[in-house]
Amino acid sequence: MFYSLANRPASRFQRHNTALINNGALDRFLDDTLGSLSGARLSQPATVEDADTAYSLQLDVPGVARDQLEIDIEGDVVRINSKAEARRPVKAAYRFPLDIDAAASSAKLENGVLTLTLAKKIPVSNVTQLAIS
Repeated sequence: MFYSLANRPASRFQRHNTALINNGALDRFLDDTLGSLSGARLSQPATVEDADTAYSLQLDVPGVARDQLEIDIEGDVVRINSKAEARRPVKAAYRFPLDIDAAASSAKLENGVLTLTLAKKIPVSNVTQLAIS
């Protein structure tokens, strides 16, 4: 038994939803989530080192002063943003395997290199033993 392939134009089977594609919603979402495509670079050149008690993150931010940077730590995520008055936009976020202890962490800016020493928050075991009666 032989079967022949039916030749059908592919345009009949394609659906076009131009309202969804051309409204810019996806572009706005990606810009807000990943950074401004026109100003800031999507991936900042950074070096991360993992030590026993802390992470070390070095980020190149030439032309940006100390008072023009904001560093936010929330759990295991570190966000670095420049303020509106900065000459150069900076927008970066990094996720680490362990939560960061913000009180024991420090930041230093020298010669256009931001160095963060991020102390690891060591998880504490909450295991209790139950007595058998």
